[in-house]
Amino acid sequence: MIFMPYNIFVQIKSEGEKSYPNECCGIIYGNISKDGKKYIEKIEPVSNSFDENKRQYRFLITPETMLKAELYARKNKTDILGFYHSHPNCMAVPSEYDRQHALPVYSYIITSVVGKSAMDLTSWELFNNNNGSTHFCEEVINIE
Repeated sequence: MIFMPYNIFVQIKSEGEKSYPNECCGIIYGNISKDGKKYIEKIEPVSNSFDENKRQYRFLITPETMLKAELYARKNKTDILGFYHSHPNCMAVPSEYDRQHALPVYSYIITSVVGKSAMDLTSWELFNNNNGSTHFCEEVINIE
């Protein structure tokens, strides 16, 4: 379960609308309780660094941006809980590309943006199967 303040819910959807028809992306900061519940404290919108001609259906957060995020998290005694991005004119479910590039433990929040209007917002976590493959499971979002 992931707990999201209402203002962050609105901000992610707004980021998706502003970036339309391209995908937006950003980093999610917060903490994880001993019982595994995730609490979002802050998001950081970042520039989509994917090839300019493919940003309508791909996003990229550069290693340099990730290093800065890790340093920020360490300095501020917080964790990187995961990442968010938008799916222009698509459902808020992970694509096969998303699955292939995701890492376990992180939350992947997706907002669907259709015709410049943000619609659904979902969260997903990647798990390893016993046979070495991976699959996403939807996380329950509790908007506070």
